[in-house]
Amino acid sequence: MNWRRHVKPFVLRDKTDARDAQAIWVAAQQLHIRPVPVKSEQQQACLALHRLRAQLMKMRIMQTNGLRGLLYEFGIALPEGHRLLLQRIQGELAAAQEQGRLPKVLVESVQDQLRRIDGLQGDIDQLDRRLASMVKQDQHMQALQAIPGIGPLTATALVSTATDLNSFASGRQFAAWLGLTPRQTGTGGKTRQLGISKRGDPYVRTMLMHGARAIITRSTQTTWIQKLLQRRPFSVVVAALANKLARTRLGCPCQRQGL
Repeated sequence: MNWRRHVKPFVLRDKTDARDAQAIWVAAQQLHIRPVPVKSEQQQACLALHRLRAQLMKMRIMQTNGLRGLLYEFGIALPEGHRLLLQRIQGELAAAQEQGRLPKVLVESVQDQLRRIDGLQGDIDQLDRRLASMVKQDQHMQALQAIPGIGPLTATALVSTATDLNSFASGRQFAAWLGLTPRQTGTGGKTRQLGISKRGDPYVRTMLMHGARAIITRSTQTTWIQKLLQRRPFSVVVAALANKLARTRLGCPCQRQGL
Protein backbone atom coordinates (compact mmCIF):
# COMPACT_ATOMS: atom_id res chain seq x y z
CA MET A 1 0.00 0.00 0.00
CA ASN A 2 1.08 3.61 -0.58
CA TRP A 3 1.29 4.58 3.10
CA ARG A 4 3.86 1.84 3.70
CA ARG A 5 6.05 3.29 0.95
CA HIS A 6 5.96 6.69 2.67
CA VAL A 7 6.55 5.39 6.20
CA LYS A 8 9.32 2.86 5.48
CA PRO A 9 12.13 5.45 4.98
CA PHE A 10 11.53 6.75 8.52
CA VAL A 11 11.92 3.35 10.21
CA LEU A 12 15.38 3.39 11.81
CA ARG A 13 17.29 0.17 12.43
CA ASP A 14 15.22 -2.95 13.14
CA LYS A 15 11.46 -3.04 12.71
CA THR A 16 9.50 -2.97 15.96
CA ASP A 17 6.04 -1.75 16.91
CA ALA A 18 7.51 1.24 18.73
CA ARG A 19 9.69 2.27 15.79
CA ASP A 20 6.77 1.76 13.40
CA ALA A 21 4.65 4.09 15.50
CA GLN A 22 7.47 6.65 15.59
CA ALA A 23 7.93 6.42 11.81
CA ILE A 24 4.20 6.93 11.22
CA TRP A 25 4.28 10.01 13.45
CA VAL A 26 7.31 11.45 11.63
CA ALA A 27 5.79 10.73 8.21
CA ALA A 28 2.57 12.46 9.25
CA GLN A 29 4.54 15.69 9.89
CA GLN A 30 5.86 15.83 6.31
CA LEU A 31 4.02 18.47 4.31
CA HIS A 32 4.65 16.80 0.96
CA ILE A 33 2.89 13.57 2.04
CA ARG A 34 -0.82 13.83 1.30
CA PRO A 35 -3.08 12.51 4.07
CA VAL A 36 -5.70 9.89 3.22
CA PRO A 37 -9.10 11.62 2.88
CA VAL A 38 -11.99 10.40 4.99
CA LYS A 39 -14.74 8.81 2.92
CA SER A 40 -18.44 9.14 3.62
CA GLU A 41 -20.62 6.14 4.37
CA GLN A 42 -22.16 6.34 0.89
CA GLN A 43 -18.72 6.37 -0.76
CA GLN A 44 -17.61 3.37 1.29
CA ALA A 45 -20.79 1.52 0.32
CA CYS A 46 -20.20 2.32 -3.36
CA LEU A 47 -16.63 1.02 -3.24
CA ALA A 48 -17.83 -2.11 -1.43
CA LEU A 49 -20.19 -2.81 -4.34
CA HIS A 50 -17.29 -2.40 -6.74
CA ARG A 51 -15.19 -4.87 -4.76
CA LEU A 52 -18.02 -7.40 -4.74
CA ARG A 53 -18.48 -6.97 -8.48
CA ALA A 54 -14.75 -7.42 -9.14
CA GLN A 55 -14.76 -10.63 -7.08
CA LEU A 56 -17.75 -12.02 -9.02
CA MET A 57 -16.12 -11.07 -12.32
CA LYS A 58 -12.98 -12.94 -11.30
CA MET A 59 -14.99 -16.04 -10.43
CA ARG A 60 -16.90 -15.89 -13.72
CA ILE A 61 -13.70 -15.55 -15.74
CA MET A 62 -12.15 -18.50 -13.89
CA GLN A 63 -15.15 -20.70 -14.64
CA THR A 64 -15.43 -19.78 -18.32
CA ASN A 65 -11.69 -20.24 -18.85
CA GLY A 66 -11.89 -23.59 -17.09
CA LEU A 67 -14.71 -24.71 -19.37
CA ARG A 68 -12.78 -23.60 -22.44
CA GLY A 69 -9.72 -25.58 -21.36
CA LEU A 70 -11.66 -28.74 -20.50
CA LEU A 71 -13.59 -28.80 -23.77
CA TYR A 72 -10.44 -28.09 -25.77
CA GLU A 73 -9.09 -31.43 -24.58
CA PHE A 74 -11.99 -33.05 -26.46
CA GLY A 75 -11.30 -31.12 -29.65
CA ILE A 76 -13.87 -28.33 -29.05
CA ALA A 77 -12.25 -24.92 -29.57
CA LEU A 78 -14.32 -22.06 -28.14
CA PRO A 79 -13.60 -18.35 -28.64
CA GLU A 80 -12.29 -16.12 -25.88
CA GLY A 81 -14.72 -13.82 -24.17
CA HIS A 82 -17.75 -14.51 -22.02
CA ARG A 83 -20.44 -13.55 -24.53
CA LEU A 84 -18.94 -15.36 -27.51
CA LEU A 85 -18.43 -18.51 -25.47
CA LEU A 86 -22.06 -18.58 -24.30
CA GLN A 87 -23.28 -17.98 -27.83
CA ARG A 88 -21.44 -20.97 -29.27
CA ILE A 89 -21.09 -23.48 -26.46
CA GLN A 90 -24.61 -24.97 -26.67
CA GLY A 91 -24.29 -25.63 -30.40
CA GLU A 92 -20.83 -27.12 -29.96
CA LEU A 93 -22.03 -29.36 -27.14
CA ALA A 94 -24.98 -30.59 -29.19
CA ALA A 95 -22.81 -31.32 -32.24
CA ALA A 96 -20.15 -33.09 -30.17
CA GLN A 97 -22.76 -35.21 -28.41
CA GLU A 98 -24.33 -36.28 -31.69
CA GLN A 99 -20.91 -37.28 -33.03
CA GLY A 100 -20.13 -39.20 -29.85
CA ARG A 101 -17.14 -37.04 -28.92
CA LEU A 102 -18.41 -36.17 -25.45
CA PRO A 103 -19.64 -38.53 -22.72
CA LYS A 104 -23.12 -37.83 -21.43
CA VAL A 105 -21.89 -37.35 -17.87
CA LEU A 106 -19.54 -34.57 -19.02
CA VAL A 107 -22.28 -32.79 -20.97
CA GLU A 108 -24.53 -32.81 -17.90
CA SER A 109 -21.71 -31.44 -15.72
CA VAL A 110 -20.95 -28.68 -18.25
CA GLN A 111 -24.62 -27.69 -18.27
CA ASP A 112 -24.54 -27.44 -14.46
CA GLN A 113 -21.47 -25.24 -14.73
CA LEU A 114 -23.19 -23.02 -17.27
CA ARG A 115 -26.11 -22.54 -14.88
CA ARG A 116 -23.67 -21.46 -12.18
CA ILE A 117 -22.11 -18.99 -14.62
CA ASP A 118 -25.55 -17.62 -15.44
CA GLY A 119 -26.16 -17.14 -11.72
CA LEU A 120 -22.91 -15.21 -11.36
CA GLN A 121 -23.83 -13.05 -14.35
CA GLY A 122 -27.22 -12.33 -12.76
CA ASP A 123 -25.50 -11.19 -9.55
CA ILE A 124 -23.13 -8.97 -11.57
CA ASP A 125 -26.06 -7.42 -13.44
CA GLN A 126 -27.83 -6.74 -10.14
CA LEU A 127 -24.77 -4.90 -8.80
CA ASP A 128 -24.58 -2.90 -12.05
CA ARG A 129 -28.19 -1.77 -11.55
CA ARG A 130 -27.47 -0.72 -7.97
CA LEU A 131 -24.44 1.29 -9.06
CA ALA A 132 -26.49 2.90 -11.83
CA SER A 133 -29.11 3.94 -9.27
CA MET A 134 -26.36 5.63 -7.24
CA VAL A 135 -25.45 7.72 -10.28
CA LYS A 136 -29.01 9.10 -10.43
CA GLN A 137 -28.66 10.35 -6.84
CA ASP A 138 -25.29 12.09 -7.25
CA GLN A 139 -24.70 15.20 -9.38
CA HIS A 140 -20.95 14.67 -9.56
CA MET A 141 -21.42 11.20 -11.06
CA GLN A 142 -24.00 12.49 -13.54
CA ALA A 143 -21.62 15.21 -14.72
CA LEU A 144 -18.86 12.65 -15.17
CA GLN A 145 -20.97 10.53 -17.49
CA ALA A 146 -21.05 13.41 -19.96
CA ILE A 147 -17.34 12.75 -20.61
CA PRO A 148 -16.77 10.24 -23.45
CA GLY A 149 -15.36 6.95 -22.21
CA ILE A 150 -16.79 7.28 -18.70
CA GLY A 151 -19.84 5.22 -17.81
CA PRO A 152 -21.64 4.43 -14.55
CA LEU A 153 -18.90 2.10 -13.28
CA THR A 154 -16.06 4.56 -13.83
CA ALA A 155 -18.10 7.52 -12.57
CA THR A 156 -19.05 5.84 -9.30
CA ALA A 157 -15.51 4.52 -8.73
CA LEU A 158 -13.91 7.91 -9.38
CA VAL A 159 -16.22 9.95 -7.16
CA SER A 160 -15.99 7.42 -4.33
CA THR A 161 -12.19 7.09 -4.49
CA ALA A 162 -11.21 10.74 -5.02
CA THR A 163 -13.24 12.22 -2.17
CA ASP A 164 -11.94 15.81 -2.22
CA LEU A 165 -10.87 17.15 -5.60
CA ASN A 166 -10.16 20.60 -4.16
CA SER A 167 -7.01 19.16 -2.57
CA PHE A 168 -5.43 18.69 -6.03
CA ALA A 169 -3.65 21.73 -7.41
CA SER A 170 -4.05 20.73 -11.06
CA GLY A 171 -5.31 18.05 -13.39
CA ARG A 172 -1.80 16.67 -13.81
CA GLN A 173 -1.49 16.21 -10.05
CA PHE A 174 -4.73 14.23 -10.06
CA ALA A 175 -3.47 12.08 -12.96
CA ALA A 176 -0.20 11.52 -11.08
CA TRP A 177 -2.19 10.50 -7.99
CA LEU A 178 -3.87 7.82 -10.13
CA GLY A 179 -0.50 6.63 -11.49
CA LEU A 180 -1.15 7.77 -15.08
CA THR A 181 1.90 10.01 -15.46
CA PRO A 182 5.41 8.85 -16.50
CA ARG A 183 7.92 7.80 -13.89
CA GLN A 184 10.97 10.04 -13.83
CA THR A 185 14.55 9.18 -13.02
CA GLY A 186 17.42 11.60 -13.23
CA THR A 187 21.07 12.02 -12.38
CA GLY A 188 23.73 14.52 -13.33
CA GLY A 189 21.12 17.00 -14.50
CA LYS A 190 19.67 14.56 -17.04
CA THR A 191 16.07 13.39 -16.57
CA ARG A 192 14.52 10.34 -18.21
CA GLN A 193 10.83 9.57 -18.49
CA LEU A 194 9.80 5.92 -18.25
CA GLY A 195 6.41 4.19 -18.34
CA ILE A 196 3.49 5.28 -16.20
CA SER A 197 4.14 5.04 -12.46
CA LYS A 198 1.05 2.84 -11.74
CA ARG A 199 0.76 4.35 -8.28
CA GLY A 200 -2.56 5.05 -6.68
CA ASP A 201 -5.74 3.00 -6.92
CA PRO A 202 -5.24 0.24 -9.54
CA TYR A 203 -8.99 -0.36 -9.92
CA VAL A 204 -9.82 3.23 -10.92
CA ARG A 205 -6.79 3.37 -13.20
CA THR A 206 -7.93 0.17 -14.91
CA MET A 207 -11.43 1.58 -15.42
CA LEU A 208 -10.00 4.70 -17.07
CA MET A 209 -7.77 2.58 -19.29
CA HIS A 210 -10.77 0.50 -20.38
CA GLY A 211 -12.70 3.68 -21.16
CA ALA A 212 -9.82 5.05 -23.21
CA ARG A 213 -9.49 1.77 -25.10
CA ALA A 214 -13.22 1.85 -25.90
CA ILE A 215 -12.93 5.37 -27.29
CA ILE A 216 -10.05 4.41 -29.57
CA THR A 217 -11.49 1.14 -30.87
CA ARG A 218 -15.23 1.80 -30.98
CA SER A 219 -15.83 5.53 -31.26
CA THR A 220 -14.97 8.14 -33.87
CA GLN A 221 -11.33 9.03 -33.37
CA THR A 222 -10.32 12.66 -33.07
CA THR A 223 -7.43 14.20 -34.98
CA TRP A 224 -5.34 14.12 -31.80
CA ILE A 225 -5.83 10.36 -31.40
CA GLN A 226 -5.16 9.65 -35.07
CA LYS A 227 -1.89 11.59 -35.07
CA LEU A 228 -0.81 9.91 -31.85
CA LEU A 229 -1.53 6.45 -33.26
CA GLN A 230 0.71 7.20 -36.24
CA ARG A 231 3.79 7.73 -34.08
CA ARG A 232 3.15 5.78 -30.87
CA PRO A 233 2.15 2.17 -30.02
CA PHE A 234 -1.49 1.44 -29.25
CA SER A 235 -0.92 0.84 -25.52
CA VAL A 236 0.90 4.17 -25.20
CA VAL A 237 -2.03 5.97 -26.83
CA VAL A 238 -4.43 4.25 -24.44
CA ALA A 239 -2.43 5.44 -21.43
CA ALA A 240 -2.21 8.98 -22.83
CA LEU A 241 -5.96 9.12 -23.41
CA ALA A 242 -6.63 7.74 -19.91
CA ASN A 243 -4.41 10.52 -18.56
CA LYS A 244 -6.48 13.02 -20.54
CA LEU A 245 -9.72 11.58 -19.16
CA ALA A 246 -8.39 11.94 -15.62
CA ARG A 247 -7.50 15.58 -16.23
CA THR A 248 -10.94 16.18 -17.72
CA ARG A 249 -12.41 14.68 -14.59
CA LEU A 250 -10.78 17.39 -12.44
CA GLY A 251 -12.16 20.12 -14.66
CA CYS A 252 -15.59 18.55 -15.22
CA PRO A 253 -18.73 20.73 -15.11
CA CYS A 254 -19.55 19.73 -11.54
CA GLN A 255 -16.33 21.36 -10.32
CA ARG A 256 -16.74 24.53 -12.36
CA GLN A 257 -20.32 24.97 -11.16
CA GLY A 258 -19.40 24.26 -7.56
CA LEU A 259 -21.78 21.32 -7.23
